[in-house]
Amino acid sequence: MRPIRLLPDPILRATCAPVTGDPTALAREMLDAMYAAPGRGLAGPQIGESLRIFVMDASWKDGLPDPRVFVNPEIVAREGRQVNDEACLSIPDTTRRVARAATVTLAFDGPSGRREERFAGFAAACIQHEMDHLDGVLILDHDPAP
Repeated sequence: MRPIRLLPDPILRATCAPVTGDPTALAREMLDAMYAAPGRGLAGPQIGESLRIFVMDASWKDGLPDPRVFVNPEIVAREGRQVNDEACLSIPDTTRRVARAATVTLAFDGPSGRREERFAGFAAACIQHEMDHLDGVLILDHDPAP
């Protein structure tokens, strides 16, 4: 299993390139690393791949596994506001109160082509957190929300 990269590893600050090949094996490795960590999301750079891919399972810690893979994701709409205490597998023992959109619409590549899906609440916050990783942004870069 690949180790999770920790700050100050420079790959965590890089803007990731689009995925062009078959991401199946990488996605499996990422899910394995995420669950072992144990986390709810993991982006490519966190395991040393500067590619626009992240995995997420926002509900597995509540007993409802739902592993998801997002390839070449793009947030196409944001609505509302929520504030959460966020942690990051790449910055152990650190949390930051972060304001994010309450709902997002995400476009991404799937097995049957490009698609869009809407997410709300914790899943929306997790998506925005992982999207930040794809652009070299960490929770420490956000001003602490009240």
